[in-house]
Order: sequence, then C-alpha cells, then structure tokens
Amino acid sequence: MTTVDRPPATWHDLEIGEALEALSAQRGGLTAEDAERRMKVYGPNTIEHDDGPPWWRVLARQFTSPLIYALIASAGVAFAFGEVVNGAVVLAVVLLNSAIGFVQEFRAGQAISALAEMVATPANALRSGEWTAVASERLVPGDVVEMAPGGRVVADLRLIEDHGLRADESALTGESVPVDKSARSVPTETVLAERSSVLHAGTIVSSGTGQGLVVETGGSTELGRISGLLSSAERTATPLTRSIALLGSRVTRIIAAVTVVLLAVALARGYPLADAALAAITLAVAAIPEGLPAIVTIALAIGVRRMARQRAIVRELPAVETLGATSVICTDKTGTLTRNEMVVRRAWTPDGEVSFEGQGYAAEGRVVRDGEEVMQVPDSVERLLVAAVLANESRLTGDAAARQVVGDPTDAALLAAADRAGLSRSALAERPRVDLLPFDADRRYMAGVFETPDEIAEPMTYVKGAPEVVLEHFPDLMTAPAREALERYAGEGMRVLAFARYRGVLMAAASWPDTLELLGLVAMIDPPRDGVAESIAECHRAGIAVKMITGDHPGTATAIGRELGIVGELPALTGPEIAELDDDALLARVGRTAVFARVAPEHKLRLVRALQANGAIVAMTGDGVNDAPALRQADVGVAMGITGTAAAKEAADIVLADDNFATIRSAISEGRRVYDNLVKALAFALPTNVGEGLVILVAVLVFPVVGGQPILPIEPVQILWINLIATVSLALPLAFEAREAGLMSRGPRDPHEPLLSRFVLVRTAYVGILMCAIAVATFVISLDASGEPLTGGQTPSDGALAEAQTLAVTALMFFQVFYLLMCRTLKQPIRSIGFFSNHYVFFGVGAVIVLQAAFVHVPVMQQVFSSSGLNLTQWMVAALAGAVVVPVVGLEKLVRRRRTHQPKGSS
Repeated sequence: MTTVDRPPATWHDLEIGEALEALSAQRGGLTAEDAERRMKVYGPNTIEHDDGPPWWRVLARQFTSPLIYALIASAGVAFAFGEVVNGAVVLAVVLLNSAIGFVQEFRAGQAISALAEMVATPANALRSGEWTAVASERLVPGDVVEMAPGGRVVADLRLIEDHGLRADESALTGESVPVDKSARSVPTETVLAERSSVLHAGTIVSSGTGQGLVVETGGSTELGRISGLLSSAERTATPLTRSIALLGSRVTRIIAAVTVVLLAVALARGYPLADAALAAITLAVAAIPEGLPAIVTIALAIGVRRMARQRAIVRELPAVETLGATSVICTDKTGTLTRNEMVVRRAWTPDGEVSFEGQGYAAEGRVVRDGEEVMQVPDSVERLLVAAVLANESRLTGDAAARQVVGDPTDAALLAAADRAGLSRSALAERPRVDLLPFDADRRYMAGVFETPDEIAEPMTYVKGAPEVVLEHFPDLMTAPAREALERYAGEGMRVLAFARYRGVLMAAASWPDTLELLGLVAMIDPPRDGVAESIAECHRAGIAVKMITGDHPGTATAIGRELGIVGELPALTGPEIAELDDDALLARVGRTAVFARVAPEHKLRLVRALQANGAIVAMTGDGVNDAPALRQADVGVAMGITGTAAAKEAADIVLADDNFATIRSAISEGRRVYDNLVKALAFALPTNVGEGLVILVAVLVFPVVGGQPILPIEPVQILWINLIATVSLALPLAFEAREAGLMSRGPRDPHEPLLSRFVLVRTAYVGILMCAIAVATFVISLDASGEPLTGGQTPSDGALAEAQTLAVTALMFFQVFYLLMCRTLKQPIRSIGFFSNHYVFFGVGAVIVLQAAFVHVPVMQQVFSSSGLNLTQWMVAALAGAVVVPVVGLEKLVRRRRTHQPKGSS
C-alpha cells in the first residue's frame, strides 16, 4: 500500500483525482482487507486524552502548603511530649482543611474526552463496493463516506460529490450561519472557515447530501489538532492562589523563626524542655491562621452561589475572585455579543428602501420608511417579500412570540420579515411549486418555479442568491443604485441577498433572459443583544478592555464592534495576519487592537498568551470546540451554557446559563465584591493570630516561672477554639456584605499586589497588640481578684488559673465581636453601609455568644478546654474589655479619612 503523508491543511487545494491518488484510493472505496491494513498504519479514528491525575495525587497535593507543614510539625511535637489532645486537635484541623481542598479540586478535566465524543458516531462507508455501517473509530484515510442532513462528520473529508451541501461549522470556526460546501478545490492560502471543499470532524451537515474521501483521522484531524492545543494550554495560577501561597510561605517562615527564638528564651528562663516545647507549640498554633483555608473556601463558595443566581455557574472556586481581577475580556461575537438569530433590517427595491423592526423570529414587529411606520407596505416591497417567502426552504414552528427554526436561519429571517410586513404566508403556501433548483455553493443561487394565481399565465420563477451573482445579469445603469445600497449594507456588517423573478421556467444562470426583473435586496444581521452595549461601556469605566475574537468576517466583526463600542486604535486583525506576526510584533499589536476576525484555534491561543505576557488578567469567552484551548489558557475561561459544546464547558471555569455578555459584567462585579469581602475577612481574622502569638511571647518573656512551672494566659486547645470556632464563625458573615460604592468605577487591582496591603498590615499589627493587651490584662486582673496574683511567688491553683484563662478567652471573643462590626467596611463608618444591612453578621454574633456560653458553663466543654464558669460581673468585664477596640479603630478610620480628603499643599 502506498500513501502520501500530507498535513491536513493542504487537502482543500487538491483536485479530487489528486486527493485519491495521494491516498492510493478509488471513488468506489476500499476493500475490507485494505481498510484493515490501513488501520494498522494510521491507527483508530479516536482522539487520545488524559483522564487527569489520580485521586491520591490530588489528595497528596493538599498537604503541600507551608501552613500545613507547620501544623503537622506542631502536632508531631505535641504527640512527642504527651500532649495528645492538643496534637489530635491540630491534626484534625489539617485533615479538615485538606478534605475541603480535595473535594474542590477533584474534578476530572474531561475537556479532551468531550472532544473525542464529538466523533464517536457510526458512519456509512463504501467498503468492497457496498455501503456499510462502520464504527467511526474504524474509519481510515482512503474510505469514502456518505453524508446526509443532521449527520455529524466523523473524520476530515475531502468532498468528492455534493448536492446542495451545507454544514454547521460554528463549533469549529465560530461562523454564525451554515456554510456552503462544494467538491471544487480552493486555493492553498484559504483560511479554515472558507475551505468549502473539506468537511471537518465534529461539524454537522445542516442540509443537502454528499460523499467525502476520508483524508485525516484521529489526532491528525482539525479536531485532533485542537485537542493537541488543549493539552498544551497551561492552567495559570490565579492571583488569589498566588497571593495566599505567598502569604502562607511568609507567615510560616516568620512563625518558624519566632518559635525557635521563643524555645531558646524559654529554656534560658528555666523552663523544662517539655514545657518549653509546649510553649513553642502554643505559639505556633496561635500564630498559624488555621481557619484561613476554610474562610477563603467558604467565602468563595458564597460568591459561587450569588453568581449562580445571576446565571453564571462557577466550576472552579478561585475563578470567582479571578474574574474580579480581570483586566481584559476576550469575547466571541456570535451568541454572546449578538443574539445568534438572523434578523432582516433593511430592504431595497427600485422604488425605495424600508427598514424592519422586531426581535428574533417573532411575528411581532413593524416596517418603517423615512422614520414613519408603514401600515401598508409598497407594492415593490411586497413583491420582494413574496419572492423571499417562495424561494425559501425553511419553516417557523411554535407560537408567534417564540418560534423555532426548522432549516436555515437566513431563510427563517425572511419569513419573519414577511410576517412583520403583513403578508399572508399561508396563502402563498397554497401556490403549487412546479420545480426547484436548490442552492449550490458553485452556483450561489437557488430558483423556485411556482404556479401563479392566474391559471392562464405562465409559471413564475423566483431567484434568490448572492448579489454579485444576480446583479451581473442586469445592466450597470439599472443596478447602480442597488450596488450603492449593497456597499452600504456590507459596511454595516449585514448579510445581503438579491432577489429577481421571471415569468416562465428559468433554471440555468447562463440562459437568464433580459426580461428578468430585479426585485431588490434584503439585508440581515445577527443583532447585538439587549444591554450588551451598556455592559461593555460599564466594563470600560471599570478599566476593563473588551476585545472581540471571532471566526466571522472582519467586515461583520468590525461593524458589530463599532455598534457596541469595541473599537481599537488599530483596525481588525485577521487570523492570517496574526500567523505572519512573530511574538514580539503580536505583543505590540494585541493591546491596541480590539477586533480579531477569521481566527483559528491556534490564533486565539496566541492572543491570550500575548495578553498575559503583557501582564493582563484575561477572561476568555467561547462556545465552540475551537475555543477550548484558549478557554483553558485564559486566567478565567467562560463557556456558553446554551450553545456551548461539551468541550468548551469542560475547559472553562465558568459557564453562562444565558450566553449573555451582560452576565459576565455582573459576574465581574460579584468577583470584585468577593475579593473586597475576603480582604475584610482576613483583616478581621489575622489580628487574632498576631494577638494570640503576642500573648504567648509576653507570657514566656515576662511572666514568672514558679517552681519550674510556666504560666500561660491561654492554653493551646483554647487558642484553637478561638481560631476555628469564634474567628471562622464571625469572619464568614463578612462574605455577605453588600457592594461598596464605586465598585465598578475603579480599575482592576494589580494581580501582583500583595493580598494584604500596607494599610491592612498596619491595622493587623496594632489591633493584634491591643488584643494581646486585653487578654493579658483580663488574665492578670482575674488572678489578682482571686487572691493568687502572679507576683505572689506561688503557682496559682488550677481553679484560679482556669478561671483567669476563661476570662481572657471570653474577653478575646467579645473583642472579636466588636472588631467584626468595625471590619464591615474597612475605611468608612458603619453607617455608610447601614448597620442592619447584613443580617448574617448578627446571626454570627449570636451563634458565637451561645457557643462561648457553652465553652464557659457546659461541663463537657470545661473538661475538654480546661475552662471554668464565670459570673455575670465577669461576663460584663469581658464585654467591656472587648469593646475597647471600637473607639480605637473608629479614631483610626476618622484620621485616615481626613488625611485622604485633605487638600494638597495644606498642612
């Protein structure tokens, strides 16, 4: 067997005989023996895919955080020195955090599997001279297969026979309407979307029939090539995950250093080794923000739920926050910016021009001329619309307000225009059709012959076709106004059809007579969605650049972009032009260009990478197989839920349930809110760790060591109670805070800026110091009140020590309650957002107070946490001590606001 190894990009330019010769094949197909031999050479017609990492590897990744390392080390030391309860609690925290991460991450990436499924259908192949049902994976280059309407193409085919064949390639190319296919070869440089001589695997035959020669299978198909691009696309770390990893690494290093110093100091002050180690463990447990993973995960999950209400389904939790940091949105045109419904907008006739108003394929709408509604359309327009209805092979089904298309969307738009003009399509449907010449990619027109109401008259032939084909049969003087209108419509990105009629039977264009009557032109477009222009304008105000990346024609894309406000410094850049640019040249162009047209999958991937190389956080939208690699490469991949393919949805982080760009804007706003509230939660939670760590430091450095026994104001297990119960329970309500003013009026945050700004760090430091002072003061006051002060030279009794520690813990709890209220807005007074605007805050406060009461008074809790009962006076002391944070933080906010609004140059 002789074969020629040719790349798939070159099959479209070969003549049929050349393609057959290249594969040593015949029009009559292969024999069963030859097919089997070729199977051994080419392999099965399947796309290889990776099922992703095994579950155990995903689980192991959850234990690679520096914070987790520190906690495991602390638990190990605790077990080594007999502190079983403390060690067990710390280990439980590790396991809980790891379980949360495992559940969120263990989602097998099935994007490539979804691609493979797009060709997993049987085919009708010519084997040994007979049409035979062949499993798609058994097809080989050289097979001849048959295509019919509705059938999915199972391999890359070079057409060898066609009969009105049209294919829906939107999933592969982004082309919004079915494209004409022909067995005639096209030039080598023809872009993917215009290779009419080839049917690609994964596309669907929308009408007509034909036969094709299998030229590429499996990974060598265009679909397989996209699968390879998908594998090469890299998931980038989100800004939040990078920030948290950096924060965790720095916190761990600081804690490790301080812990070692504390251990040395404790030993120098006469602590027994076990007690010194316990103090070090207590410091580590106090300083490590054990609740941080839970706070982050649950805050993001709350954002996920809110986004779902706005019809944005989040598949990967970090995408919530990343969307809020987005600086560039790369959006598809068809179905996202536009309605994915063809609508007639203009009609030109030799007697004048009219406009059509209405949405989709609904019958409701009106005809307008010179700004006024036309109650009775002119006769010339009626004749044009009669031709549009009769030279038509589509149907509209369902009620008049929400009709479904059966057939070609372009023909359906013509039917809807006729309804809006008041034509009786039912009466026209009664006219018998004598003959029909279907649309053909070579002819580029169709013709229908119908009997006329006057039985004596000859039948009438109605012609519909490409304007350049129809107009060439009329004198230039006659068609000059039509050509002027055609140029105008094309400039507006509309698709134009020309109509003519002839009394008699007319089929072959070569014999069209001079008596052919030009009826006019009809211009249609896939119109922008309602609200999209406003959403794009709001994105621009928020500092977010919007770029259109489409497989559609550059003229159409530019016109839609101009209408929606997507305009760059440079004109539209096409896929072939992108291919000619090196990486540096593309980097220079990508930021100044807003519209990219006729792009292939590898072009989309390069564009996303170029934008990322320029420092942008990129959100990429898409619905087709061709979008999957770029969706995966983008910082946030956004797939369409209605029109999106399985491959696009699986490669994406977010799926839009309504396919609407306006939903992306809402999701970005929600993402910004999530980030703001997450910072509030961290600004609330981290001072607790600082304060607790300082408490242990003060105890080791200052408190006396009596009889070799160290005295700690808070036990390790009590610290875990504060960190995991009080802190987490109070931090989570902050995730429900409303958007603050000006949220979408500021630019995207710098993805490289630290999670905690200088302002938050300063507040964390002084609030932590204040918290330490409150805990130490209440502890010392309690011991003094019990008659067993630290300065007494004796170790306090277990009862006095437990009571003092319980009072300190309770004071810290009230401190957190009051500090929570101050964190609801970090820089503004509470009244700016409304004291009762977030009722979850009060649920959280109530829950923590109830839990703290159990901590203090329930015997089982006392036994586990070494706590003691408190009287009413002690509760009041704890509450008053905790309230100290309110005036302190309030004063800092006031000073900061005055500095912010102080005129420049004033002292």
